[in-house]
Amino acid sequence: MSHNNLTSGEPARLPKPRVAVLFGGRSSEHAVSCVTAAGVLGAINKDKYEVIPIGIAKSGQWVLAGGDTAQWSLAGAALPEVAPSDQTVTLAEIGGEHQLIVAAPNEVPQELGTVDVVFPLLHGPFGEDGTIQGLLELSDTRYVGAGVLASAVGMDKHFMKVVFESAGLHVGPYVAVTDRQWQKDPEAVRKQVDRLGFPVFVKPARAGSSMGISKVDSLEGLDAAIEEARRHDLKLVIEAGIVGREIECAVLEGRGTDAPRTSMPGEISVAGGGHEFYDFNAKYVEDDAASLSCPADIPDEAIARVRDLAAAAFDAVGAEGLSRVDFFYTPDGDLFINEINTMPGFTPKSMYPQMWAASGLGYADLIDELIHLALNRKTGLR
Repeated sequence: MSHNNLTSGEPARLPKPRVAVLFGGRSSEHAVSCVTAAGVLGAINKDKYEVIPIGIAKSGQWVLAGGDTAQWSLAGAALPEVAPSDQTVTLAEIGGEHQLIVAAPNEVPQELGTVDVVFPLLHGPFGEDGTIQGLLELSDTRYVGAGVLASAVGMDKHFMKVVFESAGLHVGPYVAVTDRQWQKDPEAVRKQVDRLGFPVFVKPARAGSSMGISKVDSLEGLDAAIEEARRHDLKLVIEAGIVGREIECAVLEGRGTDAPRTSMPGEISVAGGGHEFYDFNAKYVEDDAASLSCPADIPDEAIARVRDLAAAAFDAVGAEGLSRVDFFYTPDGDLFINEINTMPGFTPKSMYPQMWAASGLGYADLIDELIHLALNRKTGLR
């Protein structure tokens, strides 16, 4: 790391690791990513790390972003957004080091210095799905969170379920619908869904934060829900409704060869206000729409099972760094795994950091641990 200079006469000091916080992105979860960045930028230890905020505009352009957390929060009248710039930031390997380069039209590119680790706070396609992870792998750059395959599997609700089933985890009934299937034979799709029974939840296969998700109570409402989901992704997953409580568990990679660490499970309660399920507004906008109880009010035996299953799901997809695993706990005591999120919402009010806080690991310390794990992880095949 050659980015810190020493003044003559000063005692030698190790340079602070340089962390590039990457947020925004091209997906429909752009604003969610900005809000997550506001939380991390406000809490990361500036005495321990040199932090470089880098925003990705909806066009895909990388730009140097301001570190003012209010700019990226939901405090304003409009959703936060990374604006394009005349200057573009790129990551390049120069002289064996990972350098940030700033380039503008008709100007000589400028080197901003080396990067030790990237913290990609990106949600949805083109960020959480293995694409940015592949770019970082190609540049031999360390980064926080899951690798290419785990990110891709965790983003695709269809293949996620296939992996879970192969690992022996209990998955609820569902139908995967491709664009070709819906275009070629919509009636066959309707019949498949009808056999699931109603209500069903229609979801884009590769979107998160409840984007494009609809609860459908009868066959008459199915087509409209499918078209709404298709605005976000042409591939869909349609799940049978499961009567049960929503239980979540936060997972943190173990150090070295240690097993994954799990938080105490939490339970989400959505308080009316027109929310039939845990939708975008309940998650991020309305402060009193949802609450978390941690530990969840379920038997000790069920808590232990949730934690074991969450760690098993983390290992099943080959996750690294962090993940949040969501379950349904039925009145009969059964546990159905709903999904794994390899880059969960990470604002201070998000469920992942809240569960860790309730389990004894605070927000700033959690950020520090994730950076530590990334700095100590090998690059390449592992």
